[in-house]
Amino acid sequence: MQIEDKPPFDSPFEWMGGEDRVKALAERFYDLMDIEPSYKELRAAHGSTLQAARDKLFWFLCGWLGGPEHYTERFGHPRLRMRHMPFSIGALERDQWLACMDQAMQETQVDPVLRERLNGSFFKTADWMRNRGV
Repeated sequence: MQIEDKPPFDSPFEWMGGEDRVKALAERFYDLMDIEPSYKELRAAHGSTLQAARDKLFWFLCGWLGGPEHYTERFGHPRLRMRHMPFSIGALERDQWLACMDQAMQETQVDPVLRERLNGSFFKTADWMRNRGV
C-alpha cells in the first residue's frame, strides 16, 4: 500500500463519522426501499414493517465497519448467508440491494472514496448471498 492509499481513519466506521452517520445510512436505505419503485422486489421480501430490519442493519453495519459490535452482542455471529437463506435472492435482488445502498450512501454524503471501497465489499457479500441462479 502506498502512503497516499492509506485511509484517513483507523476504520471505515470512523471514516463514515460514527454511529449517527451509520444510523442515517441504514435509515435512508430502508426509506428508499420503501418509496422507490425500482426496489419493489427487494421491498417485497421484507414484510409489512421495516423497523426490525432497520435496527439489525444499523447494528450489523456498526460492527462490520469496525465500530461497536451491537449485532453480535444481541444475536451472536451474523451468519449472513444462513440468516438470509429463507429469502429467495438472485441477481435481481442483489442488484437492487446494491443500488439502494449506493443511493443511500450518496444521499447521506458518504465520502466518495469510502463509498467506492464499500461498494466493492458490498458486492462481494451480496453476490455471496445469492441462493438461486437468476
